[in-house]
Amino acid sequence: MSTKVEKALELHDKGYNCAQAVACSFCEEFGVDQETMFKISEGFGFGMGMMDMCGAVTGMMMVIGMDNSIGNLENGKSTKADTYKKTKEFAEKFRQKNGTYYCRDLKGVSGKGKVVPCSQCIADAVELTEMYLESVK
Repeated sequence: MSTKVEKALELHDKGYNCAQAVACSFCEEFGVDQETMFKISEGFGFGMGMMDMCGAVTGMMMVIGMDNSIGNLENGKSTKADTYKKTKEFAEKFRQKNGTYYCRDLKGVSGKGKVVPCSQCIADAVELTEMYLESVK
């Protein structure tokens, strides 16, 4: 288990939602203070509060966006399409590993697929985020 996974699981154990646990474990790499990231990612936990897209996956997408985005259209050509491509690719990797990326399915509420605990979703999302960051070095 990586140090990042351990950190994310610690944050979740403290009460951070899944999106916060994943996104906040990467604050140092992007110079974002943890309080700011905590606030930004709060509405994405529990499948965006609606058991929709898994919070751990949205936390992963936030980090991919932090890495890939140009940050301001005045800095050059828009990176939206490329960021969408990368987030889709890594969301698909999560889906392949867990059968879905929807919170309601991962928690067994919909009656579809296997039940996957939040801790495993967080670990998988952090590992995939680390894989993404390694691939762009």
